[in-house]
Parts: sequence; structure tokens; C-alpha cells
Amino acid sequence: MALADRIILSFGWRRRLIAFMAGAAGALAMAPFDLFPALFVPMVAAVWLIDGSSQASKGAGWRNAARLWSALDAARDGWWLGFGYFVAGLWWLGAAFLVEPDQFAWAMPLAVLGLPAMLALFTGLGFALARLLWSGGPGRVMALAFGLGASEWLRGVAATGFPWNDFGMALGGNGVLAQPAALVGLHGLNVLAVLIFASPACLADGRRGEPRTLRSLGPVFLGLGLLALIGLGGALRLSGAPADMTPGVRLRIMQPNMPEDETFRADHKDEILDRYLTLSDRATSPQTSGVSDVTHLIWPESAFPFILSRDAAALARIGAFLGHGTVLVTGAARMGESRRGDRLPGEANTLYYNSIQALANGGEIVATYDKTHLVPFGEYLPFSGLLESFGLRHFVHIPGGFEPGSRRRALTVPGLPPAAALVCYEAIFSGEATPEAGERPGLLLNVTNDGWFGVTTGPYQHFSQARLRAVEEGLPLVRAANTGLSAVVDGYGRIVHKLPLGSEGVIDSRLPLPAPATFFSTNPLVGVIILLFASLFGAMVWRRPTA
Repeated sequence: MALADRIILSFGWRRRLIAFMAGAAGALAMAPFDLFPALFVPMVAAVWLIDGSSQASKGAGWRNAARLWSALDAARDGWWLGFGYFVAGLWWLGAAFLVEPDQFAWAMPLAVLGLPAMLALFTGLGFALARLLWSGGPGRVMALAFGLGASEWLRGVAATGFPWNDFGMALGGNGVLAQPAALVGLHGLNVLAVLIFASPACLADGRRGEPRTLRSLGPVFLGLGLLALIGLGGALRLSGAPADMTPGVRLRIMQPNMPEDETFRADHKDEILDRYLTLSDRATSPQTSGVSDVTHLIWPESAFPFILSRDAAALARIGAFLGHGTVLVTGAARMGESRRGDRLPGEANTLYYNSIQALANGGEIVATYDKTHLVPFGEYLPFSGLLESFGLRHFVHIPGGFEPGSRRRALTVPGLPPAAALVCYEAIFSGEATPEAGERPGLLLNVTNDGWFGVTTGPYQHFSQARLRAVEEGLPLVRAANTGLSAVVDGYGRIVHKLPLGSEGVIDSRLPLPAPATFFSTNPLVGVIILLFASLFGAMVWRRPTA
């Protein structure tokens, strides 16, 4: 194929541009576009780019040195492909720096270009690992699946982890194709996605003018057959899934669409609370009339520009509004005292937590969960002593930033099954959605505030990842988002109700019952380990020497 030859034999700036543009095209496979065939472009290009690095090592005098050198060449190509993919997929991060442009606009390139440049290092690593296993036959698709599967897993756990727009989300963003996540999770979907979308690269194998052979057509049939099998299995699983609801639970999710501007300040707290209470009293159907028909009212993250637990007047107003039969579950900042020895002499004794709190009749706080996985630079500043000297600070207006909660634990709200609480960013981490110990929860409760990012692709991507947690765990997802997308999703990933991005409104919904416990929920690492070792084995067995 002429296209394959052009990519394999390209060099210099043309080669870098090909890699960058192929990666950028792959971002169309992510939400809100969800054009999963778009991932064929970067994955096929990846095979041909690594083919080119292996060609460069031929004829070298020292075979091992040549292979190592070509692995470095492959890593460079992988970095450019990853850079294009992450720039195209994460450009929306720049919107957060324009909320307070006088303070943060200067640092916008660090997010729009700097973060993609760092994340692309993992893609480069995946290319290098694949090149070390490379061969001239179909086994090189397995090598790429192992390399990128391992590097994407590492991206999700290294430092604080950032598993945003993993390649497996090309499958995970589609309700039918996402169903294998109940077995292998997001990281297993990464391996499957590479196997599927890289397989057509083998169509270019063989000499020009000769008929296609089983060696070149076999991997393509296997890859597309795997995609068809996943689609068929997902459709069958969904067709037989029940749609039962939890008795006695009537939810109302309030989406206020509150902008992140000067109106969201403590001196406007009365107007803000008026807006919340008025909107929360809005019924969505003739069968409901005000909050009296609701058992649980849910508000999003960062609902208040003040410490709710320290404001007796606000608690009293909310308590009077709730009456006797409704519990409010809301995001709220919380103050706590530092433990002895946590602070140096002269330092402030107060800690702040990004929390979920439940309020019952009278405004009494009856349950609290503190966020454990904080957003670097958003909620706290890593290496604060050093970075503050360069003028950097975290986005939230909290002295010293937020403190992490001690551990993931269930949130016990009166009238609800035990809830796996997820505050904003916590919903993107596969295998970390449920409590570390105790009984299986009955739902995933996600409160978030994506208002920092406006009406961009970011909130859609965030919702897509939270929805995949429901499939992985077999648990319904109840999501309250300040500006959207608020939703109720069942344990199979089916959307029961959803509010659009950039709108205010409420959702009245029943709570879906959990699906049976998934294999992934009890064995979160087994599926991806099996797939990685199978790919490694295939790369070593199904190979043909090249360099």
C-alpha cells in the first residue's frame, strides 16, 4: 500500500506531522463525538511508524544496539502521536484559566500544551515497549497492544494518575461496546481497543502486486471479528438486563448552572440559596408537586461559596425547606481541626475538605464523606513551597488548598443504600470507585462542578468516564453536576435520565437497582493482567524477524 510506504519511509518534520495529525484524529473517538472508528487512524499509523523505526535499524553492526536505538526512534514517534491526541482531546482545560484571567491566563499554555506533552511520554513509552517486541509479522499488533496497554495502565497510576481519554474509551463511550468493562475494566478495554483498531495495518503486509495471504488478512479478520463479538455480546447483555427500581426512593437532582464568576461569592449567599431552593421545588411531571414528594434531593459539588456547616442561618433555611420526609445530599467544603503534629508551630490549625454532606429535617448534618483523590493544581499545589515562588497557586480559594480524606468509605444516607461517594475527579479512576472495605454499595453517587470548563468537550468526557464506572461495578450512577451533565444511569450503563450541558433544571427519577456483582468489581486486576500477558505471549510467538 502506497500510504503505508509513505508513513514507513517518512522522516524529519513530515514524519512528526503525520504522527501528530494521526493522534489528533483519534480524539474524535472520545466524547462528545464518540466516533469509535476514528481510532483506526492513530492505531494503524502507530504500526506503520514503528515499522519505519525497525527499518532504520536494519544492517546495523550490533543487533542489540540497533534494536535499542530503534526503540528510541519509536518512542519519539509515539510522543508526537500522543501529543497530537492529547492536545486535540484536552484543549478544553484552557477554559479554566480564563475564569479568573487576571490571575491564571498567563499559565494557560501549561495546561493546553504542557500537560499533553507530559502525557505523551507514556505513549512514547508504549511505542518503545512495542518496538522491543517487534517483528515483521502479525505479532507486531500484539506487541503494540502490550506496549500501549501497559503504558496506559501506568498513566492511570503514576504519581497521582491521570487516566483521562484512555484509548479504551473508544469502546467505553459506546453503551454496547462498553459491556466488556464488567469483566476487564477500562485498562482491559485499552488492550482490546489496540488489538481491534491496529489490526488493519496488516493489510499492507506482503509484496506489492501479490494477492493477500492469510498472514495479512488473518489479523484483520480477527480484529474486526473481535469488534463484532464485543458488539454482539454487549447487545445480548443489555437485551436481557432488567430495569427494576429501588422501592421507596424518589430522587430529585438539581442542576443550577451556576457560573464560576463574581456572582458566586459569599456576599451573594442569600441569592444563591434562593436560586437553589426555588429550582429544587420545581416538579418535572404532574405526578410530583414540590419537594414533599421527594425522598432525596441532590445538589452538586461546590454548591456554596461558604462553609455550610458553620452557617446556622443557611442550615435553618434548608432544614425548613426539607420538611420531615426529605434528605438533602450536597457537595460542600468542610472545616476540620488538624491532628496533633500535623502542623508546624505558628501554622494554621484549620484543615479544609471537599466533601459531600447529607442534611435531614432541621438542617442537621447526618453524614459526611471527604474527597480522597484531589486534583493537582486545582485543589492543592504539589511542591507548593517551590511552585509558589514562581507565582503558581491552586484554583480554589481555600487557604492552603484542600486536604484529602483519610480513606474511601461508604456514605450512609438515611433512606438510601450505602453509597460509593465520588467527588468530581474521583469518578475517572477505574477500580477505585467503591470503598476499600465493607459491604458492596448500592449506588455510585457522583457530585461534580465542571463549570470551570464551560460548554466544551470536557464535561462530556467526564460524564462518559463516570458512566463507565457504572458498567464496571454493576452499580447505578446518580450524578449531580453544576452545569451538566447531571444524570441517572443504571448498572449496565443505560441512561435513565439526563440534563443537557449548560442548562438549569431538575431530574425526578427512581433509583435503579444494582446489577449483579461484576467480575471486575471483585477482581479488578485479573482481566487486564490476562490480556496483557496474552498480548505479550502472542507478540513473542506470532512473529517474524526484522531486526
